[in-house]
Amino acid sequence: MEVKAVFLDRDGTIIEDVHYLSRLEDIKLMPLAKEGLTLMKECGYKLIVVTNQSGIGRGYFSEDFVRKTHEVLNDMLDNLIDAFYFCPHRPEDNCSCRKPKPGMIDQAVKDFGINKEKSFVVGDKETDVELGLNAGVTPLLVVNRENAHLLENTKAKAFFSNLYEVAMWICRKGFMV
Repeated sequence: MEVKAVFLDRDGTIIEDVHYLSRLEDIKLMPLAKEGLTLMKECGYKLIVVTNQSGIGRGYFSEDFVRKTHEVLNDMLDNLIDAFYFCPHRPEDNCSCRKPKPGMIDQAVKDFGINKEKSFVVGDKETDVELGLNAGVTPLLVVNRENAHLLENTKAKAFFSNLYEVAMWICRKGFMV
């Protein structure tokens, strides 16, 4: 059986972006995020979070805190997320895993045997779109008031206002492949 996945940005896509999340009580789901993730899961997609967490490299919080954050988040989501990958490096570290470089997706593809042509990257920043393009995975953009300006020049295949709209589109698309 072919494995297909949705690679998801975390902050601003699944949870509210609070700029360097450093307190577990600040984890708040975006509207319709759980419903969208549930639908993608029901349509047979692995759900994999790929997130830059330079706050680790900057000394704002530890890798253990990020892991605990992901445990709490997955509990909130009834364990819908299959895997979490994060880049702990600062931008100037020039690592291969920091988005928009495809290191995290490349690792997930190896770990799960994912077919990139039947998969998607979903995020709220153009770096997420570039990640999809760099990894050979269809990029989709979640648009909100803070990032609406991206619509002018985005290279995303399509854009949506929340993860439930993304899920409806992906699930329809998946049945047409």
